[in-house]
Amino acid sequence: MPELPEVETIVRALAVRLQGATVGSATYWPSRVFRGVTPPALDGAFVKEVRRHGKYVLIELNRGYLAIHLGMTGKLLFDVPDSKYTRAKWLFDGVLLSLEDIRQFGRVIWGEEIPEGLRLLGPDPLEISLQEFVNRAWSHRTGIKPLLLTQTFVRGLGNIYVDELLFRARVNPTRSSAGLSQKQLTHMWEEMRRLLEEAIRHGGSSISDYVDTSGRKGSFQREHRVYGRGGEPCLVCGSPIQKIFLAQRGTHFCPVCQNL
Repeated sequence: MPELPEVETIVRALAVRLQGATVGSATYWPSRVFRGVTPPALDGAFVKEVRRHGKYVLIELNRGYLAIHLGMTGKLLFDVPDSKYTRAKWLFDGVLLSLEDIRQFGRVIWGEEIPEGLRLLGPDPLEISLQEFVNRAWSHRTGIKPLLLTQTFVRGLGNIYVDELLFRARVNPTRSSAGLSQKQLTHMWEEMRRLLEEAIRHGGSSISDYVDTSGRKGSFQREHRVYGRGGEPCLVCGSPIQKIFLAQRGTHFCPVCQNL
C-alpha cells in the first residue's frame, strides 16, 4: 500500500500538470472504489491545489474536493488507454488522468468540503513539531509500533516506514510509547523526517504494485534495512533480522540494535 513517500511522489507530479487546469470531462465505472457519493462530472471546475493529506491525494477544486486513496493496487497514471481495471478518468485541459485499481481496495471520496474522515487524521509527520510529537507519544500507553501506525496519531506512516524508522531510531517495536525518554523520542522525530525525505527523493518504495504517474517504480526498497529482510543478517551488527506480528502486522527488527 502506498505510504507517505509514494503518495508525495505522485502528488508532486500531479501538481505540476494539474494545478490551475480545468476539468473537461470525468468518467466513472461502477466499482467498490466509490464509497459514499460518486463524484459529479465536474465539467468546467478548475483545480486550485493538489496536495497530500496523509496517504490521500487531495485535489481541491473551486467547487469541492476529490480525495483519492490508492489502497493496495491503485495507480494514478497520465495519458494511458483504458483497461479493464480503469475505475475513473478525468480530462484536465487535454491531460488525461486515469485511476486503475485491480483489487478495488482504493477509494475515491467526493465532498463539497474536505471529507470528515480526512479532517479526523493526525498531524503530518513532516510538519509536526518535536514537542507535539513527544507530548502525543507520552499521552498514550500503547506499543510504539501500533501507535505510529494509527492515523489519528500521525497521518501517512505505514508498515514499511514504521519498521524502518524504529530501526534507525534504535527502538524496539514492542516498547510502550509512554516509557520512551525525551532523548529517544527526539531521535525518533529526527529520524522520521530524515527517513521520509530520503524516501521521497528516491521516488518511494516499489514492493509490489506501486508506480508513479508515468508508470515508473520507486527505488527506496533498495535502501531498506529491516523491512522484508526477516532471517537476513542485520546490516549493522550481523544478527538475524527477526519477524514478529504486532497489531496483526508483520514487524521486522534487529533484536540487538533495537534492544532498548
